[in-house]
Amino acid sequence: MNPSIFKAYDVRGLYPEELDESTGRDIARGFVTYLDAKRIAVGRDMRLSSPSLAAAFIDGATAQGADVVDFGLISTDMLYYAVASRQLEGGAQITASHNPKQYNGMKLVRREAFPLSGDAGIGEIRDMLVRKTLPAPAVRCGSVSHTDILGDYVTHVLSFIIPSLVKPFNVVLDAGSGMAGVVAPRLFDRLSCRTTRMCFDLDGTFPNHEANPLIEENRRDIVERVVTEGADIGIAWDGDADRCFFIDGSGEFIAGDFVTALLAEAFLLRHPGATIVYDVRASYAVKDTVARYGGKALMNRVGHAFIKQRMREDNAIFGGEVTGHYYFRDNFFADNGFIPALLILELMSKKDQTLAELLAPLREKYFISGEINTKVESMQAVAEKLDAVAARYSDGHLYRLDGVSVEYPDWHFNVRPSNTEPLLRLNLEAVDPELMRARRDEVVAVIRR
Repeated sequence: MNPSIFKAYDVRGLYPEELDESTGRDIARGFVTYLDAKRIAVGRDMRLSSPSLAAAFIDGATAQGADVVDFGLISTDMLYYAVASRQLEGGAQITASHNPKQYNGMKLVRREAFPLSGDAGIGEIRDMLVRKTLPAPAVRCGSVSHTDILGDYVTHVLSFIIPSLVKPFNVVLDAGSGMAGVVAPRLFDRLSCRTTRMCFDLDGTFPNHEANPLIEENRRDIVERVVTEGADIGIAWDGDADRCFFIDGSGEFIAGDFVTALLAEAFLLRHPGATIVYDVRASYAVKDTVARYGGKALMNRVGHAFIKQRMREDNAIFGGEVTGHYYFRDNFFADNGFIPALLILELMSKKDQTLAELLAPLREKYFISGEINTKVESMQAVAEKLDAVAARYSDGHLYRLDGVSVEYPDWHFNVRPSNTEPLLRLNLEAVDPELMRARRDEVVAVIRR
């Protein structure tokens, strides 16, 4: 077993070199032991290795005495819904999310779909395997039952909007050969939208493109189709469908900051004064939008465990991250890849505007760099580079909520280490595009010096 498969938020590695059925079985035993769980959920995505890894995980969990509800082929957000709505003690989704086909992994949650992380749970399970301290199998093996949750899940997701309000937009959908191909048809068949559906056949080989729309080459097909179809909007999902991404009618990709701002608006129109959580990287568009609609905006460190915890503490109705994770109080504080799509379509309908028209005021005022990554050699190098950035920009308003953030009257930025890769990530914003590009290049030069 390669201990590096245990990441900050999940388990993920090359199959079978780093993660195989034997390791999957042992992880399940450690998971049940850590939670002292008696009844858990297991689901899986469409990757070629997922059926055998799911079977191994179920075998390990039952060997350790837990009863398993096998939900079969589901999206990750369906697994979250299953655990929380069925009041199970934990759950595991067999998936490598947006990674290429040669990877697989596991997303692990406890009660109420609250995630295990490197700080709580994943590290302990890793140590049990590395130190060979897994307890003996249980005297009584657990049982396995099978449940289909798709119908209940679709009803739940649709409850976030009034479906009859959604106008008959021309919509292009790209499931990326992933799990959105299971869920999206059931949702969009209930709406009046005319849809063009791309890559809806489940295929763990990803024959068309990888299911990671954050990478430009993976969204070229949907961008081209949106333009040729004259569509009002394009919506693409990652492999396990817990994130969605948006393309406007001109074919332009929408940054997660701006989506967060629009979703905040959607909630505040319905729930005046509500609390919204956003991550430290985000455009000022988010907090300004929340203020304009009378809400309360709370900045938070990056990572779903931290966002979900903050939302619980402050009873926030919605939380958003620039990477396309969107969290909802009435979805058990969990993230979801379909609720945002429905809310954006409903907002377009309520305001009688295209997505581009909704975004126009934001695009005219906020100029963002997007996330710029720099590889680093070691954790020591990370610390040194962050200190160098802090020293260079000590004349600004500097804080270390997550990495280094610095604010000036006409621009601001955040530099933080990745939780999953040896990278430093820069996000920067300025009041005009020329200043943004100049300051972006300047900060990148400091990081890469």
